[in-house]
Amino acid sequence: MFLEKIKSEGLAHLSYILGDKAEAVVIDPRRDCGVYLDIAAREGAHITRIYETHRNEDYVVGSIDLARRTGATIHHGGAMDFKYGNAVSEGDSFDVGDLRLRVLETPGHTMESISLVITDRNFGETPVGVFTGDALFVGDVGRTDFYPDRAREVAGMLHDSIFGKLLPLGDQTILYPAHGAGSVCGDSMASREFSTLGHEKRNNPVLQKSDREAFIEYKVAEDHGQPSYFRKMEQYNKEGAPPLDVLPQPQPMSPQEVSDACENGAIIVDLRSPESFSGAFIPNSLSMPLEMLPAYAVYLLDYEHDLVLVPETRDQIPTAVQHLVRMGYDRFAGYLRGGLHSWETSGRIFDTIGSVHAGDLEDRLKRRESFTLLDVRKNTEFRKERLAGATHIFLGNLRDRLDELDRDRPAVTFCGSGKRAIIATSILKRHGFQKVENCLGSMEACINIGCSLQRG
Repeated sequence: MFLEKIKSEGLAHLSYILGDKAEAVVIDPRRDCGVYLDIAAREGAHITRIYETHRNEDYVVGSIDLARRTGATIHHGGAMDFKYGNAVSEGDSFDVGDLRLRVLETPGHTMESISLVITDRNFGETPVGVFTGDALFVGDVGRTDFYPDRAREVAGMLHDSIFGKLLPLGDQTILYPAHGAGSVCGDSMASREFSTLGHEKRNNPVLQKSDREAFIEYKVAEDHGQPSYFRKMEQYNKEGAPPLDVLPQPQPMSPQEVSDACENGAIIVDLRSPESFSGAFIPNSLSMPLEMLPAYAVYLLDYEHDLVLVPETRDQIPTAVQHLVRMGYDRFAGYLRGGLHSWETSGRIFDTIGSVHAGDLEDRLKRRESFTLLDVRKNTEFRKERLAGATHIFLGNLRDRLDELDRDRPAVTFCGSGKRAIIATSILKRHGFQKVENCLGSMEACINIGCSLQRG
């Protein structure tokens, strides 16, 4: 018997392959699905079934491609009219060698959400583990804001799914969720990706709200952002995404080719660090430090334009492509050969961003200088602690709220460490703001040097 977790970094997506006696099943596969074939081959197993715990909103599921390559059948909850696969219902069970998977309908996050209970038939019917999808996480529970007109109803559904179906499986049951810390599907997940239902029942803060009404009130009051790309993922994951046999391999482009691509509408995505971007960048580029790509590209990129990548080194390209493809971005014009140095030596114009030390920023605030301190962190971060006088606009909403800012007034962007702030500066620059600076280090630096902060 074997069970292996596959983590997709950036999206914090967790998928699984489970097998016994030369048979294997996959739960919530990612789009670049070769990893499951590799594991199955290593274990001498054939993938026969694929399960989707729900229609995912934050990544393209790889079920159809994996089924095409293995002959496996696809199974998902029956409360949604999927254009592919087979519906399952409460109590359905499937054997994998001596293992058995039993279906629980666990709506709340979405209507068609299911969980899969694992038992080992050699040792009775006591559950060994449960794949919970986005119903229950380590340290948190699933979001319930996808049905705003039914907010209280779906929050109540999630309560009933967790307290009425999942927790009664027993304290010994190992928890296998579909996401870990850093996912947009929850705000408070633990960085630890292992737990049991018993541990969560005692220690998960949300599960301390066992009273149904208190649970509902808590969930209804949550404030999650919904990137527009969710709608694209929902479409793909209901109807089926375009096939992906291999990851795209963007080709190198000369500065002239990059210029020509931009004339035809391509978007330049600069993967370099905030420090590098501040020093020099191609005008109208969108700064997107590689580690921020999965979380924020989805707020700023569309599916109608080609992408030109500007890496720090060529080694960044495969990782960037992997991140983007998992979110449905397939259109790559290429990448700038030789990096920004080739742009500079071609004699083309480049732009720069000023940088501000946290101490200097605090001094400016004390002197009451006239500028906009633009804090682009999440709402929860801003409410927890902030600099006095800051204007708060969440980064994901910035492009749609630029009219709230004075274009003639200098602006300093601010976040947790300066990585989101540099994205914000590039947005401002792309939309005609001229006097823009980034506070490198941002809140982390402020805390370390003892800036005066407002809290609560």
